[in-house]
Amino acid sequence: VIPSLTGPHEIADILETFVATPEGTALAYGSLVFMALLPIFFGALRSVSCGKSKNSSDMPETITGRDAARFPIIASCTLFGLYLFFKIFSQEYINLLLSMYFFVLGILALSHTMSPFMNRIFPASIPIKQYQLLFTQGSGETKEEIVNYEFDTKDMICLVISTVVGVWYILKKHWIANNLFGLAFALNGVELLHLNNISTGCILLGGLFVYDVFWVFGTNVMVTVAKSFEAPIKLVFPQDLLEKGLGASQFAMLGLGDIVIPGIFIALLLRFDVSLKKNTRTYFHTSFLAYIFGLGLTIWVMHTFKHAQPALLYLVPACIGFPVVVALLKGELTEMFSYESSEEVLPHYPTVSGSPASLANSMHSSSSPRWRRNNPPVFNGAPEDGCRFMGS
Repeated sequence: VIPSLTGPHEIADILETFVATPEGTALAYGSLVFMALLPIFFGALRSVSCGKSKNSSDMPETITGRDAARFPIIASCTLFGLYLFFKIFSQEYINLLLSMYFFVLGILALSHTMSPFMNRIFPASIPIKQYQLLFTQGSGETKEEIVNYEFDTKDMICLVISTVVGVWYILKKHWIANNLFGLAFALNGVELLHLNNISTGCILLGGLFVYDVFWVFGTNVMVTVAKSFEAPIKLVFPQDLLEKGLGASQFAMLGLGDIVIPGIFIALLLRFDVSLKKNTRTYFHTSFLAYIFGLGLTIWVMHTFKHAQPALLYLVPACIGFPVVVALLKGELTEMFSYESSEEVLPHYPTVSGSPASLANSMHSSSSPRWRRNNPPVFNGAPEDGCRFMGS
């Protein structure tokens, strides 16, 4: 599950002295749009096979209507809590703890992202050995498994590569390492967070639409957290790359929540397309194009009015409105809203096996009892739906 925190909204005037060239701006925003589309496209495709998985440890988290209604409230509480933490405690120590937290989860998320690719390229001549990491509590008849993590040689290679990226990020905070972790978090989020039906998706996106607009325009809380929070919860691309190369330091940014929140709705529409069994992907393509339109509109409005924009203000109407209109024209509106995501909601216990994502899932909520999967998904308090485009 993607480790998202209620996020800072990056705003365009954090560094007012830098003026990007038109070429640098176009390259930065074009790259951000392209990077945002990657986890949505591939995460949606992987969500279809993920929903058919027979391995209970790799089953997705299911978001119900009740969960969706709670999201904006939980998100607001988490955001304000972060704001108070940064006001009361030392920013340096808080970011140190957060860096270590995201270091571990980033390694596991990136490893899970790489696994399908590694399965394809791994030489058949190399023997695959099985390993098991087991933690138990108690003894005898009262012994209880806490972590039962099974992995093989291919998983080990993925973990080693991911660890190298993690060390690079911790030591240098380089924007490429940040983006590798960010893309992995976003792809895992789209793949493993499943809305149970279209109505739930509308509730979730609608609630976060209001949340996003309020915290961007109504208070300075987002701005304060944005300037203080350091973690790979956003995609960045330098606007001065053409002038300074890989050592560039003035970034345009897009928060992972503005990718994952619409992304899980787009993935739901792809599963709806599959359920129709018509060999078409009409609703997936429509919502995917709607996301591109909404993101482009966000950029245009931001540059026209020279003010940061809450991306969900434009993404939510586009991602919901376009597919609904298409369904209305095709006479499939009732069928769309009666569709229920087909994966079985399984009970979830504090044990884990299989993939690095499963281990991350277990670690992510080890401080509290595990609930059934139809309880609120593990989002560490709230979705990071706040970061948006900026020029800084």
